[in-house]
This record gives sequence, C-alpha cells and structure tokens, in this order.
Amino acid sequence: QVQLVESGGGLVQAGGSLRLSCAASGSIFSINVMGWYRQAPGKQRELVAAITTGGTTTYADSVKGRFTISRENARNVVYLQMNVLKPDDTAVYYCNHNQLRRNYWGQGTQVTVSS
Repeated sequence: QVQLVESGGGLVQAGGSLRLSCAASGSIFSINVMGWYRQAPGKQRELVAAITTGGTTTYADSVKGRFTISRENARNVVYLQMNVLKPDDTAVYYCNHNQLRRNYWGQGTQVTVSS
C-alpha cells in the first residue's frame, strides 16, 4: 500500500502562484510515476502533469508553460509549481502515484483562483 499526503492548496488571485506538494509513504517501488490530476465541479478528473522516476514529464496543453512538475526521489515527494493561475484552474487537485499497474490517490486539495 502507498499513502499520499498533499499540501499547498488555497485561494489566490488570477495571475498568482501556488505550489502543491505530495509526500508518498509505504511500499514504494523504485520505478513509478507520480502526478497531479484535477477535477472541477461538473467535470471529469483530468491529468495536469506527471513525472517518472527518471524525470520524464508530461503536461496537459492547458498548463504548459505555466505549471512545472518536479520530484525528489530520495524523499518520494512530488511538487507542482503553478504560475500565472487562471480562474479555469480552479479545481480539487489530486496527487497520484502509479506503480506496478496500480493507482493510488491522495485526498485532494482545493485550489481556487479568483478573477
């Protein structure tokens, strides 16, 4: 089992920045993918960004150039630096950990961007 604890959400004005953190603990396999998903009211959960243990990243088109995902493998922590936030970024952000074909999810953290 893998447990994920997120932090860093909150309320910010449009154009501002937030940094999300997610710490994984438990039975961590050396090869895994960590990422962030988000779900806005009435919408499906969508991938925001993901990063492998080797450092390969992927981003949703809507956040490219504004968000940066990074990780510390030794501490099993993943970060999401969000800049130039827009009201459309408002959602619950979920940390995801994928290993051995299993997905694990954090409890979610609310990000609200006011216009």
